[in-house]
Amino acid sequence: MTGRRAVWIGVAIAAICVAGVGAVSAGFWRSLGGTEISLAGWLAMGLGVLFSLAVGIGLMALVFFSNRHGYDDQGRDGPG
Repeated sequence: MTGRRAVWIGVAIAAICVAGVGAVSAGFWRSLGGTEISLAGWLAMGLGVLFSLAVGIGLMALVFFSNRHGYDDQGRDGPG
């Protein structure tokens, strides 16, 4: 198995797990009774989750990029 194929399989498995957790969470929420979320509420929650994931993934990508290109290895002026 090539490295690229393994990455895509890993991404697919992670996406399936996230979708499954989301479906189970939505089912539990609906079973609570007396709690209603409008379509706009579901849309807002979904966009909030996507935005949070995008920020987290983007920041982690910057950490890895910085580390691989040696930006974290530069010396500092001053004591220490």
